[in-house]
Amino acid sequence: MLKIRLQRIGRKNDPSFRVVLTDSKNSTKSGKFLEILGTHNPKADSRIFLNDRIKYWISKGAKVSDTMHNFLVRENVITTKKINVLPKKKPTVSRKELKTKK
Repeated sequence: MLKIRLQRIGRKNDPSFRVVLTDSKNSTKSGKFLEILGTHNPKADSRIFLNDRIKYWISKGAKVSDTMHNFLVRENVITTKKINVLPKKKPTVSRKELKTKK
């Protein structure tokens, strides 16, 4: 399955990302991709997307990662709701309660 996701490039403590089309079986750090679809630089807060190519690949059945989905919603490339990508918070349990459960 093809996936549109971010691939980190750049030096240590200086992150920048490519938006790439890749096979979902490839790891994020493998460096293998089929096409570069844009860039994202969080320090300069700049995003450049090839909107027509992204829409083309989505129409061909490529899935979009959750973070990339939220970027595309923000840039009005796709019109859906944002996805919550933060982990759900677990209720805090005190140490005394942990000991009584065992």
